[in-house]
Amino acid sequence: MNAEKVCIIGAGCSGITTAKRLKEFGVAYDQFELSDDVGGNWYFRNPNGRSSVYESLHIDTSTTRLEFEEFPAPESFPHFPHHTLIHRYFRDYTDHFGLRDQITFNTGVERATQRDDGSWDVTLSTGETRSYTDLVVANGHHWSPRLPDWEGEFAGEIIHSHAYVSPFEPIELRGKRVIVVGMGNSAMDIASELSSPWMASKLYVSARRGVWVLPKYRNGQPADKVMAPPDIPKEQALAASRELIRGLVGSMSTYGLPEPDHEPLSAHPSVSADFLTKAGSGDIHMLPEIARFEGSTVHLVDGSSVEADVVIAATGYKMSFPFFDAGEVSLHPDADHRYPLFKRMIKPGVEHLYFMGLAQSSPTIVNLAEQQSKLLARLLTGRYALPPVEEQASILKADEEAHLEQYYAAPRHTIQIDFARYVVDLMAEIEAGEARAAGAVQAG
Repeated sequence: MNAEKVCIIGAGCSGITTAKRLKEFGVAYDQFELSDDVGGNWYFRNPNGRSSVYESLHIDTSTTRLEFEEFPAPESFPHFPHHTLIHRYFRDYTDHFGLRDQITFNTGVERATQRDDGSWDVTLSTGETRSYTDLVVANGHHWSPRLPDWEGEFAGEIIHSHAYVSPFEPIELRGKRVIVVGMGNSAMDIASELSSPWMASKLYVSARRGVWVLPKYRNGQPADKVMAPPDIPKEQALAASRELIRGLVGSMSTYGLPEPDHEPLSAHPSVSADFLTKAGSGDIHMLPEIARFEGSTVHLVDGSSVEADVVIAATGYKMSFPFFDAGEVSLHPDADHRYPLFKRMIKPGVEHLYFMGLAQSSPTIVNLAEQQSKLLARLLTGRYALPPVEEQASILKADEEAHLEQYYAAPRHTIQIDFARYVVDLMAEIEAGEARAAGAVQAG
């Protein structure tokens, strides 16, 4: 292939901002979206079945933290917008930058196979196969639910939080005994919604460990608006933030919750405006981890048991790239949910393949690819040059140690990054790569 042509998989927040950057740099691309509109996970009732948005969902990241730097959110937006506003924002972004006509909707990528020369053959759901010089994966990582493998048979109904829409869909939950499994953000939202006495007759939350529940506001401002800037040494910022959190929320046991076995911010933040109040009011009842089922009886690891009608597992998601050949082991996450990438974008040694937004970014993933696309566009146009593969691997290892050292070991933390520190580091790498590219031109 003589002309460079890029394939972008997905038109969620990561896909559209990547497309915008490539268009700006004059890079030709095709973009394929399985659904009939942009928005990905934030498209409520997305016909592709991959959205995990429930009816009452408000984003846990404040508007000032999630907005694209080149497309500010409307001033009318609240601090924590409803999902309908987020989806509208993505649609407006797409139309403002003239990206919609370049998206092929209702078309999925069934298979992507790399040739010996590094280019890609991409087979679409239409049956057509097209060839591209480069492949950009922006299919998200919150669409393939991970369910625990519990022992026994449960007489009630078990669903993943991905399927939850409202207290009435897909299951009528009024008057039911409900167990929500997990203490992440979705678990806390759903548990808080169902815990009112007129809703579930009994609302339990089952967790293998306690967590620190952080408030959405601090001193009248969104809490994430006053995060420590990245120029403060990490250990110093972390110590100050932990002390502040302890002062704000106190001990979890005062709310009837289990005490965490880790420091604040040693896990991806669990943020809720309602959960602590609901728990402290007696509407939420805590349970240890589920051991097994026996009819409607749920046996717990401490030897106790409760009766339940419905279990909602808010137990996270698997990274999945179903379009890659299963035999290509290097192109799939390992059994521990690990998928190391140089700058969370590039698999060392695998050329012409780029992952956008594939991180658990704190405070948000929404505008992550907007920053990553700055490197990608320069790489594709020759203005940036990657370091040697061995150096990529060495940098990758150091980056992971820096980003993950504060977190306890768990599948949910394998792709964790601190957004602000990541961006500072990414900009430094772009500058270094531009110098490498300029040096190569001069040497040539």
